[in-house]
Amino acid sequence: MLEWWQYILLAVAGLAGGFIDAIAGGGGLITVPALLWAGLPVQFALGTNKLQSSCGTTLAVVRYTHAGLIDWRSLRLAMVVTFIAAVLGVWSVHTLNDALLSRIVPLLLMIVAIYTALNPGLGERPRTARMNAATFALTFGTILGFYDGFFGPGAGSFWMLACVITLGQDLRTSTGTTKALNLTSNIASVITFGFSGCLRWDVGAAMIAGQLIGARLGSGLVVARGAKIIRPIFIATALALAASLLWKSFAGN
Repeated sequence: MLEWWQYILLAVAGLAGGFIDAIAGGGGLITVPALLWAGLPVQFALGTNKLQSSCGTTLAVVRYTHAGLIDWRSLRLAMVVTFIAAVLGVWSVHTLNDALLSRIVPLLLMIVAIYTALNPGLGERPRTARMNAATFALTFGTILGFYDGFFGPGAGSFWMLACVITLGQDLRTSTGTTKALNLTSNIASVITFGFSGCLRWDVGAAMIAGQLIGARLGSGLVVARGAKIIRPIFIATALALAASLLWKSFAGN
């Protein structure tokens, strides 16, 4: 058991992570270090992070559904593929080395952030799709579903850019689509980590309280302000994630 004040700080971390996650993804930049600071082993930190983030993501998904930002029928195949790929990703955590990913992903995140910053009109309004729903599901459901289960940081950023570029969605709609698919991979991960006994329910409960508040605030801003709030936070989060991962990689962490 942790000290009472540690639970409070974890709840605050959950609130901040939920707020960022609901808008642009990347809340794990705050919540995973907080869980490691609390003394959880890496596997428990990853599993508990998925547990608490899935609750905040669920609330955001409900709000985005009510706002008409999620087309569930077109996402059915993507959700199935993402779920299966995420389960495989979680199981692979125990067997694969993530050292290469920890150096490649920051570069990809920087490219995503720079590309978004240099294209101010990107995602402001819907455009013609360049990929049909089935191809999108099989391609990105497999790649990003597995990635989110295995490694995770920046998955939301990659999903959002994929939705904007290949499906022609605006930033508001792509945020809704991203959260629906994030929730799918989170649930798959929680189930898999649960079977492995890598969940701390007391810590998760404390962070869930903050997550729900943060997700409500963040999703409310997305619904009300759209691209105006999403774009700057999306770029800042992608760059912050890249910097964090590079620091950990080259510092030998």
